[in-house]
Amino acid sequence: MNSYLSEFTEYLAEKKALARNSLLAYERDVRGFYAFLQEKGIRDFRDVTKTEVVAYLLALKNQDKSAATVNRKLASLRAFFQYLESYKGFAQDPTEGIKSPKIERKKLEYLTVEEVEKLLAQPDDSVKGRRDRALLEVLYASGMRVSEVAAIDLPNINLRIGFIMTGQSSGKPRIIPLGRPARAALETYIYEARPVLLRNRESEEKALFVNYNGERLTRQGIWKIIKENAKAVNLETKITPKTLRNSFAVHMIQNGADLKTLQELLGHEDLTATQVYLSFSKNRIKDVYDNTHPRA
Repeated sequence: MNSYLSEFTEYLAEKKALARNSLLAYERDVRGFYAFLQEKGIRDFRDVTKTEVVAYLLALKNQDKSAATVNRKLASLRAFFQYLESYKGFAQDPTEGIKSPKIERKKLEYLTVEEVEKLLAQPDDSVKGRRDRALLEVLYASGMRVSEVAAIDLPNINLRIGFIMTGQSSGKPRIIPLGRPARAALETYIYEARPVLLRNRESEEKALFVNYNGERLTRQGIWKIIKENAKAVNLETKITPKTLRNSFAVHMIQNGADLKTLQELLGHEDLTATQVYLSFSKNRIKDVYDNTHPRA
């Protein structure tokens, strides 16, 4: 099992250019299925049939796993067995024909423009406040994932032109523009606050956003900062790690951004992932018609 799994993850890393977190998720899902097979006395993946896969999915459901979790695990197994069939000479893919459980669409959490302004105005002019303001401005101005913001290095920023480069580690880099407020907040942080956090010493730390120890802020650290500032302006009940990313996307759509451009900015591989924001453009259809049709 270990040789198949290690070769599969190498394939995903090299051919699919998946990020480390995604690779770990695939590996975890396959290992979970293998543990289930061992309980059934099955040691060889070649002996797996559709019956075992369905039984595993039912076991997950009986453990009260969400439909989204079951879907993800099925997708991981499907990718694994398709790899074995294509590259290791397996006769069949036991996941073929198994339908994914339906997922109840959750309400998209986002802030209004006024609420975003309120949140961005919250940090004070202390060293911590200047860092937090720059962080919040970048999250909203770029629509980047929290994990992507945590991974930004100082050389990835160009304040003069106004852009951030991200996604290098996944092999799918993209350039995201930054507006004037975000650039101003970043400039203040980089030249006035960041050196203090680094104790004004020569440091090899490349991370853009650092903590009090002068080390890279983690995803958990960034989420803590978001929650702390949201709570201060009574927005904590509306905040999740994706709220500012969702707000960025919704506000772009509401102001006329096209879906393809938004897909590129968000870094979605599949346009269907971006289409969840499309419903927020419906209230603009009449305005667009009136402003663009010759006989409106």
